[in-house]
Amino acid sequence: MGWMIRNGDVLGQGAQDLALSGQAIADAPPADARVFDATGLIVAPGLCDVHGDAFERNLSPRPGVTFSPEVALIETDRQLIANGITSAWLALTISWEPGLRGLDTAHQILSALEKLRPVLGCDIRVQLRWEVFAFDAADQIAEWMTMSPRPVLAFNDHLTGMVAGGREVKKLDQYAARAGVTSQEYRDLIYSLAKRSGEVPGLVAGLTQAAAAAGVVCFAHDEKNAGVRRENREIGITVSEFPLSADAAHEAVAAGEPTILGAPNVLRGGSHIGALDAAPAIADGLCSVLASDYYYPSQLQAAARLEADGVVSLAEAWPLISANAAQACGLDDRGRLEAGQRGDIIALVRHGNALSVEAVFCAGQPVMIRDAARLN
Repeated sequence: MGWMIRNGDVLGQGAQDLALSGQAIADAPPADARVFDATGLIVAPGLCDVHGDAFERNLSPRPGVTFSPEVALIETDRQLIANGITSAWLALTISWEPGLRGLDTAHQILSALEKLRPVLGCDIRVQLRWEVFAFDAADQIAEWMTMSPRPVLAFNDHLTGMVAGGREVKKLDQYAARAGVTSQEYRDLIYSLAKRSGEVPGLVAGLTQAAAAAGVVCFAHDEKNAGVRRENREIGITVSEFPLSADAAHEAVAAGEPTILGAPNVLRGGSHIGALDAAPAIADGLCSVLASDYYYPSQLQAAARLEADGVVSLAEAWPLISANAAQACGLDDRGRLEAGQRGDIIALVRHGNALSVEAVFCAGQPVMIRDAARLN
């Protein structure tokens, strides 16, 4: 069955009908196509979220309280769709911590995702967010890089900042509770791992080589400056995720590399950790992708906020949360309303300076319709 989306205000193109045949946008609908009446609605490509860890709250809404990965993923899927996100990379942290971000939990989540994939509305994928001091996880990370669909691999190092007395130190008690250990046990763990820092470069290099062989895109998290960006580029890490400085972002942009910032940064009017401010970075051409980070509504509302604040128009903001995001992860089959593209389309309503989702089509089929009267 195909679909015709009629009478919508297609973002950046004006009044236009869109046809869906099978899983893709088509030049014309099949003869048996049903109609979705988009009168009064903005029609846009579905959102692509390259880094979102809000799913962790569905798995563990408070320290010491956990629910099954199946329950968490089903709820996450509903939240993604409700916010117009049709492709999502779960930022699955694989850490040296036990508990929520440990290797065992990652196994459980990936197993549940594989079982549930056929019934999920959103195309949920995985960002393997590897903490580089998680030595025991390196072999498993390499194995997971061959999964289908292919993951993204992100390199993170939060341990060094903890040991050096950075901003993370203030949260050690909170992190210990998340890991299910005492604060002293947590401190003992990070200091024992820090003594093995000499092993890290070799492991990182090995995994970037494995990623290249598997066709997996590599992200670098929290790059401090241009020098770090250059060092990471040399070993095959080609995406700058949450660069901490304009210097790092400039270096990535000059090399034609994606730069990812957090959409909550736009909504809050700045970074909550005092890093690069997203809205001015977008205005200066230093940000090519906005990720939901820790709040799934943030992508859609950040695009609306950017328009309301006169930074860019809604149509100009959209690639930040759709086509550019998909391309940063190595996909060029989604994010544009063109024939042959995957049929991921959303219909929106304006509410002042905010947007809400009225309908979502994923892979050519409706997965959320708020008003059944629009169907014919």
